[in-house]
Amino acid sequence: MANQDDVAKQQASIQSRQDQRDGSMQKEQQEQPVQTGARQPAPPMPEQHLVKPGLEAQMDLKPRFMAEHYKGSGKLQGQVAIVTGGDSGIGRAVAVLFAREGADVAILYLNEHEDAAETRRCVEAEGQRCLTVPGDVKDMEFCQEAVDKIVAEWGRMDVLVNNAAFQEHASDITDLSEDRFDETFRTNIYGYFHMAKACIPYMKRGGAIINTGSVTGLKGSKKLLDYSATKGAIHAFTMSLAANLIDKGIRVNCVAPGPVWTPLNPADQSPDKIKEFGAGTTYKRPAQPEELSPAYVFLASSACSSYITGVILPVTGTVGE
Repeated sequence: MANQDDVAKQQASIQSRQDQRDGSMQKEQQEQPVQTGARQPAPPMPEQHLVKPGLEAQMDLKPRFMAEHYKGSGKLQGQVAIVTGGDSGIGRAVAVLFAREGADVAILYLNEHEDAAETRRCVEAEGQRCLTVPGDVKDMEFCQEAVDKIVAEWGRMDVLVNNAAFQEHASDITDLSEDRFDETFRTNIYGYFHMAKACIPYMKRGGAIINTGSVTGLKGSKKLLDYSATKGAIHAFTMSLAANLIDKGIRVNCVAPGPVWTPLNPADQSPDKIKEFGAGTTYKRPAQPEELSPAYVFLASSACSSYITGVILPVTGTVGE
């Protein structure tokens, strides 16, 4: 029969060895960002602050959007897609992959003409047509005219990606004026409503709408009260519109990203804060737009997701979110 003191010593020895392993593993994990595909940039990120709405062309570290290892296979062949906020960031990455999958792509944007021209160049380099339409999605008349113009030009409307957004942090609720609250809501949720309302009459069975939500809409964010509220509304709008359109054969889904390296964030956060952008995720780094865009292809293509509607797909870089 084992001596109790010996058993206690053995257990303490096991504990000590494990503590040492845990210590070295923690240090290693803290130092190394997680890379599960092409190697992506990690904090510290460039300490840069952009003037809104933020130009990708002015970013010191350009977002990665080309997804060089992604091979198209005709999943959207012959289709027409509209991407709002398509000039840069996630929208640009989505436009490029949609084109690689055979779609002609129209991008709507506010006034970032330099970025829009680059997106158009990249879409056309994939062998597809691209229209760039500047305007404000808060305006229903603009949305309707833009959609009418695109359908008149190309004769059909298959996929809508609602992606345009406004984000500005506030440390305290008293910092949020009515005008500022309205700007966020009218851009982020009214804009989605306007575009869906304009596109749906043209869409046929097999069409798809993909909304861009956010991890902030899933768990909130103390300094993004209005932005988080709009993203939660987008998630509910997605599920409700999916139920509303199911009999028409139009699917509606949502991608909810975590931190993504796009102009939206350096245009919101101060240089000292943006330095550690994305470091709090399980990956210990932000996503690059090219890590999000394949999810949009998946939800756009009926070859991939014909039995999926009303889903909020989290791509957050954090386990359990």
